[in-house]
Amino acid sequence: MNAQDVVTFLQTNPQFFEDHAELLASVQLTSPHSHRAVSLQERQMEILREKNKGLELKLADLVRHGHDNDRTQQRMHAWQLRLLAEVDSHALPYAVQDGLQQVFEVPVVALKLWHVAEGYAHMEVTQGVSEDVRLFAEGLRAPYCGPNSGFEAAAWLERDDIASLAMVTLRVPSREPGTLGAAFGLLVLGSPEARRFHEGMGTAYLAQIGEVAGAALNRLRD
Repeated sequence: MNAQDVVTFLQTNPQFFEDHAELLASVQLTSPHSHRAVSLQERQMEILREKNKGLELKLADLVRHGHDNDRTQQRMHAWQLRLLAEVDSHALPYAVQDGLQQVFEVPVVALKLWHVAEGYAHMEVTQGVSEDVRLFAEGLRAPYCGPNSGFEAAAWLERDDIASLAMVTLRVPSREPGTLGAAFGLLVLGSPEARRFHEGMGTAYLAQIGEVAGAALNRLRD
């Protein structure tokens, strides 16, 4: 018999240890923790403790992520209420920009709009947007998170120490699910911390921020 034969026999004969209960006490194994000989029951208890410890760590991680999501959702709600409460269309872009910076504790945030109505064309947020940036925003199908690799839009943040960026395109709200409206703005969030916005992070909340900001600022379009 080889090891697999023994395993197969024990699996197909679960009553074996009931019929030979003395083996449970007589079989000696080496514990990886104390390096001493322990009984089969003791080794089984050690294995169960290790499994329980792993499950406890996973549970603690799930609880932590749950708390993080709750906190983010509360911040999203506070920011959305701030936008809904803003009745001055001229102040709305700054409510979007400053609200994100304050509510989400982002070091620096910049916002630019184009294709706005004539009454808003004089605003600072509509100035200094090149055709290259507009094409970049149109082609950005999902939020960008990653290092500041010399993006033109990073200059809007007016800081030299920005190490990581998140960039979200603002689009005309689409009435057809799964389709993207035309781009009319770009939101840039920056941080001097290289890991604040990284390539592996989730972008679901950033996508929601872009959708909410786009819907709110849509009233400024021409």
